[in-house]
This record gives sequence, structure tokens and C-alpha cells, in this order.
Amino acid sequence: MEIIIYLIPVALCLGAAGLAAFIWSVNSGQYEDLDGASYRILEDEDKPL
Repeated sequence: MEIIIYLIPVALCLGAAGLAAFIWSVNSGQYEDLDGASYRILEDEDKPL
């Protein structure tokens, strides 16, 4: 039961780090263009020979 003293703060720190990473990704615009990648893969960018 002594290990729980260490596990609870570690779990809270990892959760806070995950939340901070998610907030950073939202604020930096990672989720702005969700449809763009699906349309870009259909475009033909190859140069003709």
C-alpha cells in the first residue's frame, strides 16, 4: 500500500501532461483542416514524362 503514495502523483502528472499536449495541439491549429488530407491524397501531383 505504500506504492500508492507514488502512483497517484505519477498518474496525475501524466494526465496533466496529456491534457497540456492536447490543449497545445488545439491551440496550434492541428485540427483546423481535417478534410484536407483526404482530398490531397486524391490529387495527382506526378509530372508527365
